[in-house]
Amino acid sequence: MNKNSGRIWPYSIGGAIILVFGFCVATVVVTSNAHIQESNAYMTYYQDADTNANDLINNRIAFDKKYKINYVPAKLHDSESVVGYKVTDLNSKTVNNAKLTILVSRPETHEFDQKLSDAKLNDGVYSFSNVKFPRQGVWDIIVKVEVEKLSRFYNVKVDTRNTNYSEY
Repeated sequence: MNKNSGRIWPYSIGGAIILVFGFCVATVVVTSNAHIQESNAYMTYYQDADTNANDLINNRIAFDKKYKINYVPAKLHDSESVVGYKVTDLNSKTVNNAKLTILVSRPETHEFDQKLSDAKLNDGVYSFSNVKFPRQGVWDIIVKVEVEKLSRFYNVKVDTRNTNYSEY
């Protein structure tokens, strides 16, 4: 019988522990250096949206009982685009006292985010001019509509390569 056969297992266990610890440290280092984007759903961080989820849902339900939001498709260009929304009550009567704020964002980065709140009301359509799409591709247009004490978020995905495409 070989005398060294009983000494190898403590070294193997020690090596495995050091290897697992090394993998844990490498995971922490790699993930801390990763460029992770935070969510901008509801124009806030996802932690805040998660904390206030019930309020957001109740606001949406109350808003939908009184009003409708419709995205008004427009031509999307690299610069000088116009984004429009129509806010009506359930009888299709235009709501003229709504306050709209939009956030134009790429799904994968916050680098090109634009937040606009200077909507102009013309023929029942709230429009935002000078919206810029510096890159081709899919964009999120998130609007927060406030009427009296009610508010609602509405998200539209548009593609600058195919102006007929929009997803609600």
